[in-house]
Amino acid sequence: MSSEADIETRRKRLLYRSIYRGNKENDILLGQFARAHIASFGSAELDQYERLLDVGDNDIFDWVSAKADVPPEADTPVLRMLMAFRVKFQ
Repeated sequence: MSSEADIETRRKRLLYRSIYRGNKENDILLGQFARAHIASFGSAELDQYERLLDVGDNDIFDWVSAKADVPPEADTPVLRMLMAFRVKFQ
């Protein structure tokens, strides 16, 4: 079982990975999503999110924009949260 400090370190690492993807659209989407939700993620959700971040930017963007079907192995509650998430532009 992970300690709270380990989980916080993991959250910070995943937040960084969300913001600096290399694809500006995904930087914005994943960055805002992570800022809104990652603090409430437990270990299982962090595992799902980490696996999602291991997927290529084009695949994530295509899934979220409904240009491609989500493969069954990638269809997780965290991905469904991301797909329902709406970016806020100020």
